[in-house]
Amino acid sequence: MKDKIETTLEYYQTKERQILDAVNSNSKLTTEDIIHYGEEMAIIVYKITALEIAKEN
Repeated sequence: MKDKIETTLEYYQTKERQILDAVNSNSKLTTEDIIHYGEEMAIIVYKITALEIAKEN
């Protein structure tokens, strides 16, 4: 089970980095784009947190 959690955690950490890179590399984001990326990031951070807690238990 830990292997699946680790694999999933790595996946979401990669997605998190991709979002950060997309935001940081684009200087012409609209307000809607920023809100969209923020919502995506919130979901990913929530999932990462849940996976880290599951990994500890």
